[in-house]
Amino acid sequence: MDLLQGLLIITSIHLLAAASPGPDFILVSQQTLSNGKKAGLMCSIGISLGLSIHIIYSAFGLATVIANSANMLWAIKILGGGYLLYLGIKGLRSKPSSNKKIVDETVVKYSIVKIIGVGFLCNALNPKAPIYFVSLFTVILSPDMPLYQIVIYGAWMMVIQLAWFSTVVGLLSRPAINSRFKKYGHWIDRVLGGAMIALGIKVLATRTN
Repeated sequence: MDLLQGLLIITSIHLLAAASPGPDFILVSQQTLSNGKKAGLMCSIGISLGLSIHIIYSAFGLATVIANSANMLWAIKILGGGYLLYLGIKGLRSKPSSNKKIVDETVVKYSIVKIIGVGFLCNALNPKAPIYFVSLFTVILSPDMPLYQIVIYGAWMMVIQLAWFSTVVGLLSRPAINSRFKKYGHWIDRVLGGAMIALGIKVLATRTN
């Protein structure tokens, strides 16, 4: 398979995967609506960087091992599901702000590294990722594929991921939309937190075999 054909396949498949509702989408929405456009973009960067973990182990053939190992999938499920529960509980504990200025100052001082890290872990600990990536890489990878081509594929997937979530952040950051959400921001945090908890429970309850 030539490079262009592989990029077309990746674009069509991964764009659909990125756009499907899931923990990443909920987290980006929560960060954007609660902490602003910058936080949403930083979270999107973290999620895109989290893909590098899956890309690296897939390129080395470990995705197949993980996808077919009940013990390893179970460990990933515990970590991923537990992390989603943690994020969900934080959302449920959200409280209304009595001072908008204080909120804005808090957002500015919010650690960029921390927001990127939250997004990174949310994606890296996704227990469905190994199965998805082994399926995708089985289609496009071949034993004789040069390393640079694998790097291009991986980088392009990260670009697609970042482009999609940047679009989501842009839409949620529009004044007409954002101002309406801000009024009920703590309730939105709680709803999204509940969704995170539901996803976490679903992950933990799903059978690995």
